Amino acid sequence: MTPREQEIQRRTELSESRVTKAVFPPTTNHHNTLFGGTALAWMDEVSFIAATRFCRLPLVTVSSDRIDFKHAIPAGSIVELVGRVIKVGNTSLKVEVNIYVESMYHDGREKAVSGVFSFVAVGEDNKPIPVLPGFVADAAAETVNG
Repeated sequence: MTPREQEIQRRTELSESRVTKAVFPPTTNHHNTLFGGTALAWMDEVSFIAATRFCRLPLVTVSSDRIDFKHAIPAGSIVELVGRVIKVGNTSLKVEVNIYVESMYHDGREKAVSGVFSFVAVGEDNKPIPVLPGFVADAAAETVNG
């Protein structure tokens, strides 16, 4: 394993981010389930936190890949959002986010929503900069194992 790969593995473990929220009526839609736009905003937030913790540099969200809404999230549920860096390029990161839903009154949980968000590190001039200064990147982005 190269020094860069070791550093990616170390930072990936340290940067995994979790946010827990309760789903109350102000965040729901006319079906009394979590509004999709709210879910996306929460996912962008937790992915940004994970990406920032990974590189500790200014970042911008550049895209969100496929977002899969597998199960409705009813009002009165607890959700946990888990963000984890899954790919590291020279100036960019990809963060996978999963939302798990659980009842407030029963054990168990299931994955309800998943997606991937891409970020680019930027300097003071708002131009891309390396996410791991001091570590030379290979030609291809590295996928994080784990």
